[in-house]
Amino acid sequence: MGTFTTLNRFVLTAAAVVAFGAMAQAQEVVNIGYTGPLSGGAAQYGKNVLSGIEMGVNEVNAAGGVTVKGKKYTFKVVALDDQYNPAQAASNGRRLVEQDKTPVIFCPHSGGIFALQTFNTQANFLLMAYSSVPRITETGNKLTIRIPPSFASYVPAYVRNEMRLFGKNVGLAPSDTDYAKAWVKVFREGWEKDGGKVVADNPMSYNKSADFYAGVSRVLATKPDVLFVGGPSEPTALVIKQARDLGFKGGFAVMDQAKFDEMAKVLGGYAPMNGSIGVLPLVSDTRPAMQAFVASYARSHGGKEPTSEMALNYTMVHALAAALKMAGSVSDPAEIRAQLPAALKSLPATQNPQDFTGIDSNGGTESDAPLALIENSKLRQVKTSDLMQ
Repeated sequence: MGTFTTLNRFVLTAAAVVAFGAMAQAQEVVNIGYTGPLSGGAAQYGKNVLSGIEMGVNEVNAAGGVTVKGKKYTFKVVALDDQYNPAQAASNGRRLVEQDKTPVIFCPHSGGIFALQTFNTQANFLLMAYSSVPRITETGNKLTIRIPPSFASYVPAYVRNEMRLFGKNVGLAPSDTDYAKAWVKVFREGWEKDGGKVVADNPMSYNKSADFYAGVSRVLATKPDVLFVGGPSEPTALVIKQARDLGFKGGFAVMDQAKFDEMAKVLGGYAPMNGSIGVLPLVSDTRPAMQAFVASYARSHGGKEPTSEMALNYTMVHALAAALKMAGSVSDPAEIRAQLPAALKSLPATQNPQDFTGIDSNGGTESDAPLALIENSKLRQVKTSDLMQ
């Protein structure tokens, strides 16, 4: 009996040791940092981005986490509010690295991204930048990934389509934000390169007004064939409406910040936007993998429709998980960065619904992004490359 008891105790002790070891292994965590607007005027945008990151993290963890050199890790999101303020984003970044040991930090606004780029290589963290501003990957920062396609990749298709349909005179009537100014610079260069003429340049405070009659009138007085517009969706829709009310018959080149599906709700449909080109709303994307993602997101979020912010950040979480395995490290941002192009290409379509094809040498994602044309009061999906033929 005593022998049995001793043996029994030994077995129980051994089992406890094994269980404790398994528990310890399961408790290894990689913190994923996030700094973005979670309060204030841009809070919904920041929460959309965070929602996509969290969806990816939840899927990685539900599948058992990431195994790196025989050790299992789960992801944990550490999210801090910066209220769209670059200085606060930088402060959050330092806190995330120093206190939470995050090898990776996501940030969804160009001001915060540029602030983080001033020290991310020295602090040794990989910056996952959610902004389409081209300069983010033109600075030579070796530890930055730009998640969405550069808006510069859209410009040739925008220019060719609108010139072909309407003519070579364009009036610029976008918002007056720094992001819009960056867009205007690239668009103007592309328009003039193809022989077009900028007949008006009149940025407006989209966030401070709902009456754009005076500004739109000044632009239309120069007789443009095309208007370049864009900012938040609702005021962009109002600019388009007032242009139509004033008799404008031409086309619209629409900055990617404005979403056609959201503008259609303000305008009572797509008809006022006939002749427009812009980014494709996620819910209108006909690719099977994207339709599956939209349905999956809706099921797990009470029927809510996802936006591109959610889908693109979701994919990059899965790419990070694959890159950790390939790098054989959870703490070497340079090696993780080096493995991300191959990691992204390795993902199944279900985890890469927007069909990223790779990452260029500067850290920008590559894809043949679908655009949207508004024709006969309906939205039509078209590949960027198709408009360049």
